Amino acid sequence: MSSSTMELARERVDDFTRRVTTLRECLHRVVVGQDQTIDLLLTCALTGSHALLMGVPGLAKTLMVKALACAFDWKFSRVQFTPDLMPSDITGYELLAKEGSNGSTSMVFRRGPVFANLVLADEINRAAPKTQSALLEAMAERHVTVGGQTYPLEKPFLVVATQNPIEQEGTYPLPEAQLDRFMMEIRVGYPKPEQEEEIVLKTTAGDLEMPTPVFDRQAFLDLRDLVWSVPVARAVAAYAVRLCGASRPDDPKAHATAKNFVAWGAGPRGSQNLVLAAKAHALLLGRTAPTFQDVQKVALPVLRHRILVNYRAIGEGITSEQVVERLVKEVPT
Repeated sequence: MSSSTMELARERVDDFTRRVTTLRECLHRVVVGQDQTIDLLLTCALTGSHALLMGVPGLAKTLMVKALACAFDWKFSRVQFTPDLMPSDITGYELLAKEGSNGSTSMVFRRGPVFANLVLADEINRAAPKTQSALLEAMAERHVTVGGQTYPLEKPFLVVATQNPIEQEGTYPLPEAQLDRFMMEIRVGYPKPEQEEEIVLKTTAGDLEMPTPVFDRQAFLDLRDLVWSVPVARAVAAYAVRLCGASRPDDPKAHATAKNFVAWGAGPRGSQNLVLAAKAHALLLGRTAPTFQDVQKVALPVLRHRILVNYRAIGEGITSEQVVERLVKEVPT
């Protein structure tokens, strides 16, 4: 790589860092703490990927997502998932409507809340599988089909879904195909005591003001394209593939932990998302290319929902999170 090319790459990374720093500061005016959660959400957003937020009620999951949409100047919609929610409540529906003064009628499509840049699927596991499948098409294909007609979704399009890990009564487990569409499963933890004090003071003094847009939609798309264009060494990509392969119990090179405790391991989309997330992680730290360490840093949120443990693991209290940690520790770079 020539010196001029390296200098140009350095300038683009520096500009990326400045923009993201401004974005973080904007989000932290609304959200107290949750630094890691915000960075993981930014990683998903800046790669054009979907995210699954896991956390008990009251941890500002909805506020974080709404603040992110405001900062990006995106169209935002929220869908509260319930057992009686129908696919048409998400995608939209056709109805017979009058047109013109002559009283003629025709079928008109009314767009649903999925036609937004950022869709918050709140408590996604409370909806029936048929409704979850309607969202899956939008997540996977970036379009919806109603009445035999296909309607494309505007770019960017991201889904952030939330789940409550405590109450599981009346819920429907997400199918593996839909879980695989989420780049990350992000666990949202409790704030520190000093952070909780600040939250109490801030939220009991009046209405919170949402952040003002940091940059427009095209500027975001430029940042996303920059993340995608980051070069990755073949050795780093090979390491991501080895990590996923080691999680598959039937793979000849599977790790002993996977052979003993895993029913299904991470598929090729896991490898893809490891590399994509590593690219974004490197840029967020001001570096021009990802390393093995970047892959390791993002491995847990990228892989834990893609690994299904077997009955032996359940009996011994071994979780997919522990499997990923063992793989990261023992699979050679």
